[in-house]
Amino acid sequence: MNKNINTDEKKINIVIDGKKVQIDKGNTLMQAAQKLGIHIPALCYLEKIKPHGACRLCIVEIERKGKSKIVASCAFPAEEGLIVHTESPKVEQIRKNLVELYIALFPFNPEIKRLAKKFGLVATRYKKEYNYCILCGLCVRYCEEVKKNNAIGFVGRGINKKVVFIPESAYFKKCKDCMECMDICPTGVFPSNYGIERIPQVSDS
Repeated sequence: MNKNINTDEKKINIVIDGKKVQIDKGNTLMQAAQKLGIHIPALCYLEKIKPHGACRLCIVEIERKGKSKIVASCAFPAEEGLIVHTESPKVEQIRKNLVELYIALFPFNPEIKRLAKKFGLVATRYKKEYNYCILCGLCVRYCEEVKKNNAIGFVGRGINKKVVFIPESAYFKKCKDCMECMDICPTGVFPSNYGIERIPQVSDS
């Protein structure tokens, strides 16, 4: 067995916003940016669970072989020689549009408030609904991957899609003594509109 293995073979060299960084092979662009101290906004990112890229706020623009594209930094693996732009004009325009949409859904999230101020957004063209759930699936994936309970999940499709207890009795059997998903929910509501109605009914009884 060769003990003199070149550890550099397990490293990836990329450039983010003009700064060079060497990271472990398999790391995501989000992790690489964090190593450099570069903040990439995200609502549904949590180190404990597999990245999903649902909120899309973490998008970045990458360049490779003369071509560029937009990717979700939380889920996209770093590649040797990749050039990454976290605030390119294309990224900022998409991110601004997303923030304007999120303002209509949940304007009180600290990250959304910060970005709204950055982009000068004081109003939104979208209808204000304040249902708060963005269907990022953070609570669902946390319950499945970390807690191993599978007590909550998605039901419905399209505009009728929401997060619910599965079955409803799961709340009493597993959830009421846990509720860790409430601490990681980016909008502070669980689960969806169903949760807003259900949880007060339980606590008021």
